[in-house]
Amino acid sequence: MVDQLQTFFAALDAGFANYVVAPISAVLFYDVAFWDNGTPGETTLPAVVVWLIAGAIYFTLQFRFVNIRAFRHAIDCVRGRYTDPKEAGEISHFQALSAALSATVGLGNIAGVAVAVGVGGPGAIFWMVTAGLLGMSSKFVECSLGQKFRLIDSEGRVTGGPMIYLRDGLAQRGFPRLGIVLSGLFAVMCIGGSFGGGNMFQSNQAFALVRDQIPWLADQGALGAAFFGLAMAAVVGLVIVGGIRRIGEVAGILVPAMCLIYVVSGLGVLAMNAREIPNALGTILSSAFSLEAGFGGFIGVLIQGFRRAAFSNEAGVGSASIAHSAARTDQPLREGMVALLEPFIDTVVVCTMTGLVIVVSGAHTAPDAGESIAMTAYAFATVFPWFPAVLSVTAVLFAFSTMISWSYYGEKCWAHLFGERSVVLYKVIFLFFCWAGAVFNAASVLDFGDLMILGMAFPNILGVLFLVGPLKADLKTYMARLKAGEFARYE
Repeated sequence: MVDQLQTFFAALDAGFANYVVAPISAVLFYDVAFWDNGTPGETTLPAVVVWLIAGAIYFTLQFRFVNIRAFRHAIDCVRGRYTDPKEAGEISHFQALSAALSATVGLGNIAGVAVAVGVGGPGAIFWMVTAGLLGMSSKFVECSLGQKFRLIDSEGRVTGGPMIYLRDGLAQRGFPRLGIVLSGLFAVMCIGGSFGGGNMFQSNQAFALVRDQIPWLADQGALGAAFFGLAMAAVVGLVIVGGIRRIGEVAGILVPAMCLIYVVSGLGVLAMNAREIPNALGTILSSAFSLEAGFGGFIGVLIQGFRRAAFSNEAGVGSASIAHSAARTDQPLREGMVALLEPFIDTVVVCTMTGLVIVVSGAHTAPDAGESIAMTAYAFATVFPWFPAVLSVTAVLFAFSTMISWSYYGEKCWAHLFGERSVVLYKVIFLFFCWAGAVFNAASVLDFGDLMILGMAFPNILGVLFLVGPLKADLKTYMARLKAGEFARYE
């Protein structure tokens, strides 16, 4: 039965690739050329990444480097110093941050960094960090808006995110029709992303890693994949039935634990190679600005860093604002400040850790290191031979945490389009795709999910540009009140 389904799905996948994925990919990933060095692809950037980076730079300048000014206050908010438990919302600042981080901290941090270093060299790490710092401003803007325009029903359930602030915010600015179109477009793309990149891809990659560590699963063929997919769907189902409160509780435990294991292991590798750290940092900086390969080579390194950072932290995509809108607070900008910590943790901390480990271990120049996640595993294994097995477990947990958060994103967009009563149908479909991701090697469906996630940036940033003015005034007022000590503190 499973074999027959695989055959059917493969045929469906081929048609889907030709008639759906290819046309959308041609638009979203239209390559913008920055320098012609005769090598296709090395000095071009997908249009969607240009859009994300341009938005991040614009928001950073418009809000006068809020990513730096509000950093300390953001940490205080996460620690609960400005949190009144009686404020409206469903989860704490920390749980909202964890839930949103669980959707971004994942395989991209492990494999994506290795890809950037493998293609662009060590200098790509510097530009990843730069893009991450800029992306903090994008997160602040979209998550502040998510809180500002959120809706709370009679039972205390919160609905917020781009599908709400694009519709209601643009209506307030005198563009109701544009708001409805952008809101609907975002919701459709978010649902598609939740099924593909936020679900099937995670299940698919998790099974591939576990299969390598457990030969029995590989020996069972399709049945092994079906068993793993069923187990993954069951565990995910137990969490998502409880909604954002259950997701926030699980993410609040899982995300810090995963990051701690990964970062501590990375620090162990760096400690064993302490003498090489200054040289590694020097290599990263010199490679970031090197003109040895000409100006085109410099642009190529910059592009690889920006490309991988955009894929990693999703700043500007708008998805994180759906989780942050559920946080307990009566100050929308406060949650925006909490949200700006996401790209810092995701890209500046975790990705930098991965990059440094790869460079100090020499994995980026080792002929037998492999590519993508294999290079990262090789780098850690130079100090901890057992780490590939730990990496497999960590990657599965990363995949699981991503799936539970994206289920919530997709659920809210589904309810926005089809009504709250149909949410059960969405969850059933989501769990089916969770199982199918492990069983079917549906490359085009996985690509479609990635396209949808990145495509969410177009309606999101376009709509946000119309809402910047009032939000700047809100920020000025908030910072003045903070400086005057008008906000209550809870120690």
